[in-house]
Amino acid sequence: MKGDRVEIVVDAGDTTRTYEVVASRAGRRVETAVRRGVVEVSEVTRSGSVVRTARFMANRVLALVEQPIPREDSSEKSRDKAGHTGRPLGEDPET
Repeated sequence: MKGDRVEIVVDAGDTTRTYEVVASRAGRRVETAVRRGVVEVSEVTRSGSVVRTARFMANRVLALVEQPIPREDSSEKSRDKAGHTGRPLGEDPET
């Protein structure tokens, strides 16, 4: 989804560097994987093909922050449309 974003903070010797991988178009997502001492952050299309990948040595990564786009809860919407108020059964609305 557009808006998915991952920030990576890496130790660069005497300082730290921050990198960002962002889903650049609608329908894309950002996936992370840790394999064999390497952190991979990839932008992936709906069909699963990788658009671009950033790789970092795992022992140099200080922080990996995933920030997904806020999504609406479909169950909340369907409950409101059905007329449910969220009160437990048997509760008197007059009291």
